[in-house]
Amino acid sequence: MINEIQDERYHVADEAIYDAFFLVLKEKDLDKITVSDIIKKAGIVRSTFYNHYENVPALVIAIEDKTINDIFSIMETFHPKSDWDMCKSYFLTICEYTMTNPFLASLLKSPRGGTFFEKTLTMFHNYVRKVMQSTTPSCNNKDEFSYMIACTIGSTIGVLHKWANENFKVPAEVIADILTKAFISGMLPFML
Repeated sequence: MINEIQDERYHVADEAIYDAFFLVLKEKDLDKITVSDIIKKAGIVRSTFYNHYENVPALVIAIEDKTINDIFSIMETFHPKSDWDMCKSYFLTICEYTMTNPFLASLLKSPRGGTFFEKTLTMFHNYVRKVMQSTTPSCNNKDEFSYMIACTIGSTIGVLHKWANENFKVPAEVIADILTKAFISGMLPFML
């Protein structure tokens, strides 16, 4: 029982730190954020922050990892079929996640996302390998198919980058339509 209470408190404090970080990120550049900024917004003491993270860069790494895991969780729910509504629903979920994750949105808007995108692309590469083991493309060869998957991932990131840089002016529904159209007419024929 005591461990459950401690786990709950740890989780609540961790969420408060994440939420505070996201709020501060809307006000300051990433490299200007301090532990003081975060603990003030979170309403916690400094020792609570340090019980969770060594410093702000360690928090950033944890948020990067959480963001990547969230993205891959979304990806795992997608089972491509020639179904416009299913594809659009998937891409709309990605768009909405991007809009509501200020960390991801800020990385998409700036050149400082290098390590995050390198980590993400490495994970995408591993994902492509996994998909290749369980999928037999109907046409062309597996190498070409793996490049098509990489192309789809890259173009999706490119669209999200442009959209974030334009401060999400275009509705998420429209961006999801664009991504769905690109997937159904570009990638899906290689998978069927």
